[in-house]
Amino acid sequence: MRVFFIGFGQAGGKIVDMFIEQDKRMQTSSFRGIAVNTARTDLMGLKNIELKDRLLIGQTVVKGHGVGTDNVTGARVTADEIDAIINAIDSRGTHDIDAFVIIAGLGGGTGSGGSPVLARHLKRIYREPVYAIGILPAPEEGRLYSYNAARSLSTLVNEADNTFIFDNSAWKNEGESVKDAYNRLNDEIVRRFGVLFRAGEVGKAGVGEMVVDSSEVINTLRGGGISSVGYAISEKISPRTKQSQGFLSGLLRKKEKTEEVLTGEDKSAKIIALVRRAMLGRLTLPCDYSTAERGLVLLAGPPDEMDRKGVEKSKSWVEENIAGVEVRGGDYPVQSDYIAAVVVLATIGNVPRITDLLEIAKATKEDVLKSKEKRSTMFDDGIEPLFE
Repeated sequence: MRVFFIGFGQAGGKIVDMFIEQDKRMQTSSFRGIAVNTARTDLMGLKNIELKDRLLIGQTVVKGHGVGTDNVTGARVTADEIDAIINAIDSRGTHDIDAFVIIAGLGGGTGSGGSPVLARHLKRIYREPVYAIGILPAPEEGRLYSYNAARSLSTLVNEADNTFIFDNSAWKNEGESVKDAYNRLNDEIVRRFGVLFRAGEVGKAGVGEMVVDSSEVINTLRGGGISSVGYAISEKISPRTKQSQGFLSGLLRKKEKTEEVLTGEDKSAKIIALVRRAMLGRLTLPCDYSTAERGLVLLAGPPDEMDRKGVEKSKSWVEENIAGVEVRGGDYPVQSDYIAAVVVLATIGNVPRITDLLEIAKATKEDVLKSKEKRSTMFDDGIEPLFE
């Protein structure tokens, strides 16, 4: 799958920078991307995105110092300079991509305000789907961040073709500040979505037993709404001991056949256990997985460890445990000492974290209205969008 990333704001830019680094390290060409920000220092801190692909917007408004936590200004600046952003995307090349992915932290100003605006315009101009990866702030980051995230999410979900959520509060360790955890959390995001967005790409290790191409990822996500991703990785795979040859070669061949059968069953069991662990473990967004409308199971690992029966049984197990009956799955071989399993739970119906976020935002809005006497148009849930 060929993906064009747009990193919006500080968090989005750093994560896209890590995706580009991963692509260079793996010597592939699946990813390309740009970073967009209102803060010059954030753009200068990137290491892997080329300078020409770092776009500073809003200079006449904030002079390169960022919009702070003002996502209304972030939205306005993006709308005013949308042509410059689209031109930067076009100059990087879009003729061979399968999807756009906008990445942004939803609690701040630039990414929170600008990503829904960009999603709307990308969908108007291009035929490829536009997805978003939104990072939710932890409650301890402050009520204003939760308020911004609720407002941004209310708009972003309606503008993007599907929105993946990564919840910081579910991933930071006990006693650890979110600031200290940022690099680790970003790495968790890149690891999971790096496997997902490489689906269907043929590498040096060859073609998978059951190929998942970009169209299957796109069809899984076509229902819109909010999606969550599970991930699990196997223990390091030990090299298989080669059988010696000699005067007992006839017996050894029989033994090898028996071992092949057992190894096949073992492969299948290993894959099923890995997929179960991915779905029942820590998701990017904790949710009631049984409310998902569609699912996708994806395995990546050494060709010798892939097993069609294991993938099929894994798909059946996921299908039995979600609301929908549409579950796709497959594998792609990579040169690795591990097997990675990714499970996409698409269009989730029950997400307690989002409900809590909206409640926090409602209370915060009431305080803002009392202090500033603002008038605003309200959604049914009490949270107004960033723009109409």
